[in-house]
Amino acid sequence: MATFNIVHTTKYQYNWPIKESINEIRLFPHDFENQEVIQFELLITNNPHVDISKDYYGNRVGNFNSLEPHKELTIEARSIVRVNHSRKIPEIDTIKVQDLANDIENSIYLQRLTTPETIDNQKEINLILKKLKLAEKPITAIAQECNKYIYKNYTYTKGITNIETTIDEILEIKKGVCQDFTNLLLQLLRTVGIPSRYVSGYICPNESGFRGEGATHAWVEIYSPTQGWLGLDPTNNIWTMDSHVKLSVGKNFHDCTPVKGTFKGLARQTLSVCVSIGYEDGRHFEEVNDVQLPEISIEQQVQLDYIEQLQIKQRLHQQQQ
Repeated sequence: MATFNIVHTTKYQYNWPIKESINEIRLFPHDFENQEVIQFELLITNNPHVDISKDYYGNRVGNFNSLEPHKELTIEARSIVRVNHSRKIPEIDTIKVQDLANDIENSIYLQRLTTPETIDNQKEINLILKKLKLAEKPITAIAQECNKYIYKNYTYTKGITNIETTIDEILEIKKGVCQDFTNLLLQLLRTVGIPSRYVSGYICPNESGFRGEGATHAWVEIYSPTQGWLGLDPTNNIWTMDSHVKLSVGKNFHDCTPVKGTFKGLARQTLSVCVSIGYEDGRHFEEVNDVQLPEISIEQQVQLDYIEQLQIKQRLHQQQQ
C-alpha cells in the first residue's frame, strides 16, 4: 500500500490575448477497488464552472470555458491517492483467446477494444507474434511475452517521438517512450484477439529505478473473464504495482488525453506540464516538460509574422516620437 500527493499542473501561454477557450479535461484519478481517492481539488485560472460527467469508458470528464481575453491558462489538479494492488502479479490463468469469444460477441465495448489499428506494416506485427510462438498459451502468458518482447527489443529514448508518432514509425526506429510502447503492445494483443485498453496515469518513483517514473505515464490493461482488467507496463516489463496511479482508460491516447481544447484568436502558444509527487515520508519529486505542440499552418504563420512586424514598427515609431 502506498499514498501519494500528486499535483498535475498544465500551463498554456500565448503571446497575444486569446478568447473563448473551450476545454475538456481527464485529470480525475479513478476510484476503484485497488485505488482510493482520498482528496481531490481542481484549480483553474479565473475559476470557471466545470461540468463533470462520465464518458463511454467510465472516465470522469470535466468541461469548462474561459470566454474573456487572456494570455495564460493554468489548470492544476491536486490529488491524494492511496494505491493497494493486492495482486501485483495475476493469478495463474488458464483462459485462452478462444475462451473469450462469447464475452466479446456479447459486448460492443470489448469488440472495440479487440480491433487493432489499421497500419501500413501489419506484416511486421504478424511476424513478431509468429516469432513468439504464442499459440495455445493462456492470455496472461501471451500478454507477458509481448510485454517482455517490447522491453527487450525497443529502447527507451525521450525526445524523438510525440503524441502523433505512429505505430509504423515505432516499428521502424525501435525507440520511444511509454506511450509508444503502449500503442505497440495494444496492436500486438488486439491482433491476437485479446481485449486491451490504453491507460493514462502516473508512475510514482519509490527508489525503484523505473523508466518513465515521476511523470505522466501510460500502460495497457487486458481483459480476463475471471480476473477483470489486469495492467501491464511494457516500458518496465512488469504488471502494474502500487506505484501506478490510474487516471483514465480508452481505446487509445486520444480517449485519455489529460487536457485538450481550442480557442479563438491568432497567437503563438506554449505548453508546459509539471507533475509533482509527494510521499508519506516527506520525500518529493517534480518533473517539468515543455510539450511540443503541432505546427501551425503556413497561412497562420504568415498572419502572425505580419502582426509581429506591425507591432515592431509601432514600437519603433513610439520610440522616435
